[in-house]
Amino acid sequence: MHKTASSILLLLFAYVTLPNILHAEIYRWVDANGKVHFSDKPSQSHSSEEVKLQINTYSAVTYDKSSIDTGNNKVVMYSTSWCGVCKKAKRYFAEKGIPYTEYDVEKSREGKSAFKRLGGKGVPVILVGKRRMNGFSIDGFEELYQR
Repeated sequence: MHKTASSILLLLFAYVTLPNILHAEIYRWVDANGKVHFSDKPSQSHSSEEVKLQINTYSAVTYDKSSIDTGNNKVVMYSTSWCGVCKKAKRYFAEKGIPYTEYDVEKSREGKSAFKRLGGKGVPVILVGKRRMNGFSIDGFEELYQR
């Protein structure tokens, strides 16, 4: 078979199968013993419900500047490994040489606990002293950090 023909077949296969892979669902059901199950296919023997997943990350930046502590600019960030906004903040901190402490709220018990105490609903949550930023923007961060 020619390279061109095999390339066309491969592309055709990807075109047909890829939409099904990208549109995967997750189903939840409870068995007779009360055990909860999750799968990418609905149960044939139990009533299943589709689970709607939502990944929380901040799409807009909010601030809590009510508690001003001008003597402490220690930066703490609560993040996750998959968060693109968190990665943007980390790149900015590295470029500017800003020291910070990072807690992954999914992998660190201490981070998860502190994030919960803060009432975190999405990532990143960035603390500069006692000031708080939900999300990240360079201008907003600089305003908090320069005080």
